[in-house]
Amino acid sequence: MKLSEFNFDLPERLIATRPARPRTSAKLLVAEGADTRDLTVADLGSVLRAGDRLVLNDTKVIPARLFGTRTRVSAHGDGVAKIEVTLLEPRAGGAWAALVKPLRKVREGEEIVFSPDLSAVFEGRVEDQALLRFNCAGSDFDAALNAAGAMPLPPYIAAKRAADAQDKEDYQTIWADKSGAVAAPTASLHFEQWLLDDLGAMGVGFTHVTLHVGAGTFLPVKVDDVSEHKMHAEWGQITQAAADEIMATKAAGGRVIPVGTTALRLIESAGRSGVLRAWEGETDIFITPGFAFQIADGLMTNFHLPKSTLMMLVSALMGIERIREIYAHAIENEYRFFSYGDSSILLP
Repeated sequence: MKLSEFNFDLPERLIATRPARPRTSAKLLVAEGADTRDLTVADLGSVLRAGDRLVLNDTKVIPARLFGTRTRVSAHGDGVAKIEVTLLEPRAGGAWAALVKPLRKVREGEEIVFSPDLSAVFEGRVEDQALLRFNCAGSDFDAALNAAGAMPLPPYIAAKRAADAQDKEDYQTIWADKSGAVAAPTASLHFEQWLLDDLGAMGVGFTHVTLHVGAGTFLPVKVDDVSEHKMHAEWGQITQAAADEIMATKAAGGRVIPVGTTALRLIESAGRSGVLRAWEGETDIFITPGFAFQIADGLMTNFHLPKSTLMMLVSALMGIERIREIYAHAIENEYRFFSYGDSSILLP
């Protein structure tokens, strides 16, 4: 399978840099079998039915982008360098793995100061990642990070504008609970409480799972033969109660529909036997055409980057030719793409 099979031409004007307001006013492309409809997220109740279950990722995005300075004292005076840091994940022992730019400007043992309350010592590097040890931990660290950090917007948005205070609200789901993600489960950004209430009243169930989305979600596929691509591992958890709810829905004939590729990847990682049980650990599952879905009956998701692993995932769910039709329809009808863009619900 070649990378070129998942490519398409996307007009620059369709790349969203701000979300729709209100959230539920975003367009919703409904692809059910061979049928395609144009709705809005507010119309989701007309697509779902009593007994269906939405699986929601309750990860919480941390303001993982930090801007600081490194000061180096020499005989010629103090040398100050501006340093940009993107936190990736906590490591055993209390250090954080991070991307540091420019990495060559920092030596082992040097301090990077981000604010009066937040600084970190550079402890070394592993390949292209730095190890940082912060001056505080626990709730003190959370407070200092929230004050100093910016939301880690996807690279294609960050290239167009800097993150701002509005992104701290926009780039977070309304049910975000467990801190640890450095990217949002973006299909979930379209929900408001009234929509959850209305769906619940009509008999749709909700199950929360956790997958901490990593920066690897934005890594490009660099190999022509997609089978040679190595996925970035991400930590996830499914409780026994969550697994029981999902299996009960399937047994009753309801549809299990993850909201976002992260929730889908998690339940398919844990349910390869066809039975979903409590699960915790790292997953690097890579879903490409030919994959046998065991748990998910559909997917609510935004529109993805050309030649990305997520294009391969939706192609696995709907078929390569059907996804090409869906994306051609989305482009022709001016759907907005990527993290802050419009949404789709895919029902094979």
